[in-house]
Amino acid sequence: MPTFMNDPTMPTPNFPGSHMVVDDHYIFISGLTVADLSNGHAARGDVKEETRLVMRSLSRMLEMEGGSLADIVRVDIHLTDLHAIQDMDSVYAEYFEPGHYPARTCTESPNICGGSSIEITVMAKRQHQSAQ
Repeated sequence: MPTFMNDPTMPTPNFPGSHMVVDDHYIFISGLTVADLSNGHAARGDVKEETRLVMRSLSRMLEMEGGSLADIVRVDIHLTDLHAIQDMDSVYAEYFEPGHYPARTCTESPNICGGSSIEITVMAKRQHQSAQ
């Protein structure tokens, strides 16, 4: 049975959803933007810094469930300007072992919630309790 949870370090979502849904096999994390982070407002407009802050938060959220970024199997990225993909990729790639990148979709979404430049959603394989 899935567990629906919110990250206690972030504001409660202002939409009908949860920050994370965890089942026996996967961790699903809702789209995360710097607008969702209490320390992210100053980074708005700098896609590299927004990517860095979101990836750090995703890492922390996965660690709360005994996982890591290495457990991510799928990523959806929305950018307000697809021309910024190289800048985003230069930071994003730092968070994964070369050659071990998750499956990914990247689209242009001109109006991301909270005025952010990037939103990242992930699905990660959950570590079995005996492996933790």
